[in-house]
Amino acid sequence: MTQARVHRFAAGMAGVAGVALATMAGAQQPRVDWPVYGGDAGGMRYSPLADVNRENVHRLTRAWTWATGETPIARTDSTRAARPGTFQATPIVVNDTMYLSTPFNRVVALDAGTGRELWRYDPGAHRYGQPSNGTGFVHRGVALWTSGRERRVFINSRWRLIALDASTGRPVSTFGSNGEVDVTQGLDWPVNPLHYTNTSPPVIWGDLVILGNGVGDRLMYRRDPPGDVQAFDARTGRRVWRFRTVPSPGEYGNDTWQDDSWRITGHTNVWAPFTVDSARGLVYLPVGTPSNDWYGGRRKGENLFGESVVCLDARTGRRVWHFQVVHHGLWDYDLPAPPNVVTIRRPAGAVDAVLVPTKQGFVFAFDRVNGRPLWPIEERPVAASDVPGEAAWPTQPFPSKPA
Repeated sequence: MTQARVHRFAAGMAGVAGVALATMAGAQQPRVDWPVYGGDAGGMRYSPLADVNRENVHRLTRAWTWATGETPIARTDSTRAARPGTFQATPIVVNDTMYLSTPFNRVVALDAGTGRELWRYDPGAHRYGQPSNGTGFVHRGVALWTSGRERRVFINSRWRLIALDASTGRPVSTFGSNGEVDVTQGLDWPVNPLHYTNTSPPVIWGDLVILGNGVGDRLMYRRDPPGDVQAFDARTGRRVWRFRTVPSPGEYGNDTWQDDSWRITGHTNVWAPFTVDSARGLVYLPVGTPSNDWYGGRRKGENLFGESVVCLDARTGRRVWHFQVVHHGLWDYDLPAPPNVVTIRRPAGAVDAVLVPTKQGFVFAFDRVNGRPLWPIEERPVAASDVPGEAAWPTQPFPSKPA
């Protein structure tokens, strides 16, 4: 990069801004990439760069601005009406190239130093009309897979997982069918693809692309889209494993769904970003609420793995451990944030941990390997429901620390 070097990138409503110091004296720091959505696989969102500090932050000026240019699209004979939502993407930056997604699920590569557009790919997501989330189109980012000199950018656009050549933005023809995979295929019941969407980027572990999905809260019907988590081979698009967030008979947790309600209940999806312990090959899922988000009379029981943090073996998709932060959810208390993979220093020594923030304002802390709570978690009695047919769970977990 030039001397007026770009140090930090900020996302706005409809574009991305590069911020630079007006002047910079002394030696340049080595380049530090931002290769995944959360900065690193564990979601720390921390940059070790120290060029910008308290003494010189007031000298920051805008180096460049790039805008998506996306506006509402009117209905035509071949497409439905669509409108972009807010810009929610966190760009990734690798080797001075910035990759990002737009609300309409377009993928763009920019020169990180100048903001010059290098390429753009449009999956045509808007042609199928508004997603069922009620907020307009939103998308939070992309994932990058590398193997030797080969690099692929992955975007999960609605019901498709798409692989792009990172140098050109063209679909990789050897991945799936001409560069894409329909991730609604092979689920336990047929899914209307227009009711299935994705907003958070997939995660990469080794040669696996792992992703959840989004299902609009307003979709409430028998066998609405399930929230299964799936892993695909980054080279071929072959599905390697699937984890059912609503367990089938013989799977752990199936007995928490009374009256065979597992047969008809969807959602229980992971719409927030995942995190990964890359060294151990563990992936952490912040799971959402089963359907219906506000009434559980047709799904009595604790309803695993709804509103739980679930740790999976990234190689196989096998459950390693879990903790349900809300039993039999009735309040749309999805886990809304990526679990943070951290190391906590304690008098007895360091503990590799995972921290799970919730909509209730709690933070749950666990040993990230075995799932043991780092501080006591109490099951406290809570109010019963007077809604006809409802059976609220009599207790809920409350962490004693850290919050």
